[in-house]
Amino acid sequence: MVKDEKLLVEEVINRTKKYLNAENVALVQKAYEFASEAHKDQFRKSGEPYIIHPIQVAGILADLEMDPATLMGGFLHDVVEDTTVTIEEIKAEFGSEVAMLVDGVTKLGKIKYKSHEEQQAENHRKMFIAMAQDIRVILIKLADRLHNMRTLKHLPPEKQRRIANETLEIFAPLAHRLGISKIKWELEDTALRYLNPQQYYRIVNLMKRKREEREQYLEDVMSEVKERLDEMEIKADVYGRPKHIYSIYRKMVLQHKQFNEIYDLLAVRIIVNSIKDCYAVLGIIHTCWKPMPGRFKDYIAMPKPNMYQSLHTTVIGPKGDPLEVQIRTMEMHRISEFGVAAHWAYKEGKSMTPQASFDKKLSWFREILEFQNESENAEEFMESLKIDLFSDMVFVFTPKGDVIELPAGSVPIDFAYRIHSEIGNKTIGAKINGKIVTLDYKLKTGDIIEILTSKHSYGPSQDWLKLAQTSQAKNKIRQFFKRQRKEENILKGRELVEKEIKEMDFDHKKVMTAENLKKVADKFNFGHEDDMFASVGYNGISALQVANRLTEKLRKLRDQEEAEKEITAEVKTDPAPKRYDAGVTVKGADNLLIRLSRCCNPVPGDEIIGFVTKGRGVSVHRADCPNIDDNEMENRLIPVEWESDSTNRKEYNVDIEISGFDRRGLLNEVLQTVSGTKTNITAVTGKADRNKMATIMMSISIQNIGHLQKVVDKIKQIPDIYAVRRIMN
Repeated sequence: MVKDEKLLVEEVINRTKKYLNAENVALVQKAYEFASEAHKDQFRKSGEPYIIHPIQVAGILADLEMDPATLMGGFLHDVVEDTTVTIEEIKAEFGSEVAMLVDGVTKLGKIKYKSHEEQQAENHRKMFIAMAQDIRVILIKLADRLHNMRTLKHLPPEKQRRIANETLEIFAPLAHRLGISKIKWELEDTALRYLNPQQYYRIVNLMKRKREEREQYLEDVMSEVKERLDEMEIKADVYGRPKHIYSIYRKMVLQHKQFNEIYDLLAVRIIVNSIKDCYAVLGIIHTCWKPMPGRFKDYIAMPKPNMYQSLHTTVIGPKGDPLEVQIRTMEMHRISEFGVAAHWAYKEGKSMTPQASFDKKLSWFREILEFQNESENAEEFMESLKIDLFSDMVFVFTPKGDVIELPAGSVPIDFAYRIHSEIGNKTIGAKINGKIVTLDYKLKTGDIIEILTSKHSYGPSQDWLKLAQTSQAKNKIRQFFKRQRKEENILKGRELVEKEIKEMDFDHKKVMTAENLKKVADKFNFGHEDDMFASVGYNGISALQVANRLTEKLRKLRDQEEAEKEITAEVKTDPAPKRYDAGVTVKGADNLLIRLSRCCNPVPGDEIIGFVTKGRGVSVHRADCPNIDDNEMENRLIPVEWESDSTNRKEYNVDIEISGFDRRGLLNEVLQTVSGTKTNITAVTGKADRNKMATIMMSISIQNIGHLQKVVDKIKQIPDIYAVRRIMN
């Protein structure tokens, strides 16, 4: 569509007739008539009737061959925001699908906000959430923004700059992510015209000066290409591709070049019938002219995430200047121009739901819902989008060859959390192209990344929040620490309640049954017993309150028995299990030799299992110890448990591995931190590789799993510590 073109409604309707049946055309016509009546007394800043704007928006959507609902949404997109018409009326007149699309692009106009920025952020959040549910919302919004940019000259300069800046920050990158280059380039060029008119018109004038010379050069090149293609009997359309003003401007700014230093202003595009012909033409081009090293890109074999496919090569042209050549099929060209809209383009009798493979390619915008859930306010939500969705991207590979797209500046931690939260939480290192790197390594396009994990890792360190670049990774790390703090409070709360019950002279195991805990949690309006214990842990309610509720019936019964001085016969039970120096008991067996296995060093709080050895008693292992993971040993395994005597102060040996960035004083800081927890260090070794990755092996004496967790938490708070994990011998 030409920038200054003003379509009449008849022209828009005629365009829809090319691909819609009469019934659907009538629905679109009805939407126009409804919008025309709603906007009849309204005018734009230019003085034109307001209805001209919805007509142009619908015209842009008709060029994209969108479905009837989207076209109706184009005509109706402003009626709720700017007239007295309600969403309910739209739904009653045109159905819930059209109403949803109109609601998605309608601004939040009746809520008072502290600032214009806050209101805009809320408007964008609303639009993006609607987009995540139905991508046609953003297609209507892009068409709306495109026509508004074409008529921006009628607004005051300050408003022109604000809207142009918003277009460059949000809408042009979004059009790029959706692959709609036809809209993207016009939005960028028009925005530059208002943000930096001096540079815009300077580039326009510089391009005009040698236009005839460039056009003649391109004509000669295209004639030679056509001649060679005819010789090989390959049917193709060959034409010159104009360089867009904004792309020239960006190259001048980012690469610090003058206009006369930019040589790839010339480009030829070749459109053929098949993928086979694409590669055949590539061979012909490289035979005609020498290709420039490192300038060939195969986006057919590896499409961009926005579905763009093409072969790109740069050759030394006839006059010795670089010449860019793009080769693609007609379908690839259609997707290049219309992007996601090409997949949504209406086909008579076909569903408007995109194919599963296409839906997978656009999975990135599903993350918008995740950003929404994890953001505290609209401004934070928009900042997350700008970082993760609209920044420059790098494309890296998993070991299986899958392409992962990440913002430029991302590190292995971002990659790990993009794959899966648990992969991120268990990360202890990374390999890039087969070599171990530090976790602050900046990923580059083409890197093959393998994340090194350990099931014994204690999770991310606080330092990761500084290393991670993506909002997704940072949010996942924060969630981990939030859960961890909750788990600590649950453990602390449970211990406090048990202590109160013991002081009441009751057996906490008999009191704290699942049924009793559920009843008491319900009385305190907690959804789960863990929530109740967590509340005790952070002093939300007192341990005594919970203990009193749990022992209520038992205390009444005991008071009654004492008052009546009744003597209750003791119920005979099995002999109490014997305690051993190892701190482990075996029920029903006396005088057995029990020892803790050194291969896995179990400590109180670990799940354990006993293994009957020949002549050496019972060897106690952690339940996940690989040395007992053998079906042949099954008949020699016996249940064991930690003794519950709280006065036991026996210490147990544990080996941990600490990894981080090798800086001066790191080992000393780790030693001081561990000593500060009143933990005995029995052995320590350290090493560092040439990649500045430090590894510290440490043996410490601890009392139980809670003690170990406190030591690990303190170590992870040390700057430049990447991971801490418990290891087996």
